[in-house]
Amino acid sequence: MTTPWPPRRVRVVGTSGAGKTTFARALARRLGVPHRELDAVFWGPGWQLRDRDEAQGVLRAFLAGSPGGWVVDGNWNSRRGALGDDADVVVWLDFPRPLVMARVVRRTVGRGLLRRELWHGNREQLRSLVRRDPEENIVLWAWTSFARTREAYTAEAARGTVPVVRLRSPRQARRWLASLPAAAPVLASRAAPPSPDRDPAPR
Repeated sequence: MTTPWPPRRVRVVGTSGAGKTTFARALARRLGVPHRELDAVFWGPGWQLRDRDEAQGVLRAFLAGSPGGWVVDGNWNSRRGALGDDADVVVWLDFPRPLVMARVVRRTVGRGLLRRELWHGNREQLRSLVRRDPEENIVLWAWTSFARTREAYTAEAARGTVPVVRLRSPRQARRWLASLPAAAPVLASRAAPPSPDRDPAPR
């Protein structure tokens, strides 16, 4: 299978807390392509799942509007359908479980204390940390989903439908990112008006 280099359409996956979104944003900047969090696509206000067809429409519009390439992050394809074989490569952040758990605890506490909005008015609540249902406690979700997430992406890599780059540590991830040629800077025309396009990604 021939993979474009550098890849232009990239899906970043991994268990909750691996740092998918942070990595995906850096990758998108490196490639000079737009980025989208799948959580922002599939979650609606009040932590309600969007209608599947509506979410798929939003995602298709993003992909169609990004002919030069894109980076998306999230694991939603396994539950809601997402990108299929559209990506040139899947980047799998398969970091050690202790590191992932430390990150997700730190992230959840920080978000809860700062009351930071994630998408569509949604915020993580500190009280969720005492809940026993993994669907309502992101830390428990990260712990209980770790093994099956690894199993799922091991199987995906074995199928070989889309090439999978498996990065096993943050250092390895940084090195891989640095190996990509940086996008050339884009000089905006003076005649072009500013066009803010920032969109307001389970878990």
